[in-house]
Amino acid sequence: MANGEAAVEAARFGATDRRDLWWVGPLATFLGLGGFVVYSTWSGLQAAHYAWGSYLSPFYSPLLFDAPGQPPGHSWFGAWPGWWPGWLPASPAILILIFPASFRATCYYYRKAYYRSFFVSPVACAVTSLPRKGYGGETRFPFILQNLHRYTMFAALAFIVILWSDVVLAFTRHGPKDYVVGLGTLVLLANTTLLSLYTFSCHSLRHLIGGHLDCFSTCALVKAQHKAWQAVSRLNEHHMLWAWLSLFMVGFSDLYVRLVSMGIWNDLKIL
Repeated sequence: MANGEAAVEAARFGATDRRDLWWVGPLATFLGLGGFVVYSTWSGLQAAHYAWGSYLSPFYSPLLFDAPGQPPGHSWFGAWPGWWPGWLPASPAILILIFPASFRATCYYYRKAYYRSFFVSPVACAVTSLPRKGYGGETRFPFILQNLHRYTMFAALAFIVILWSDVVLAFTRHGPKDYVVGLGTLVLLANTTLLSLYTFSCHSLRHLIGGHLDCFSTCALVKAQHKAWQAVSRLNEHHMLWAWLSLFMVGFSDLYVRLVSMGIWNDLKIL
């Protein structure tokens, strides 16, 4: 092969000397994230079967208003507002999903994941990417919005508190002194636990707690801060794992509540 032909071959998309199955990771990420986006979008537009008894889908929590045509539930403000535009589906999830979605979309791990799998830029280490012109990284719209991650983190923390209150409600559906354990309560418990691990392993939270400090030995308060930073750092080592497990579990939790509400599944009572 001539030198010119070799240069063309090296510049071709996907050209690499790697002999491993480098494409499996990006493909699996594409299918996993793509499938979740399709399902969560469909589910969030349904405005029905998002609650059963004291179970509430995490896609709809906190339930600010009751969807039209649905029985009154645990909504904060009651009936659906009259100012809602008619061209938008009257789904309570529309008011909610933008916040956790923005947290995940700007997450440092997920940026790497969907840059490789959806934008193939770069598709993998030592693999030629698609040619691009005028590359500006995250300095131009819309990617400059990635810098909002440190602010969406605060919204994510607030949602964790709300979801834990949903778990307590699921366990005490017949009153604060009457505990009920069903399969659905365990599903919601596992979901909120994994979401908490994902949120508290956030890189931005780690920096907020102690990543900006140069010395951890100045006083008792700073030493306590150092211990908190160490705990978050240990969680942060497995941030990718928590990201995927929580993504799967939050989708499964919505599906579980939906199928129980539709009468397709029966909630198994354990205690």
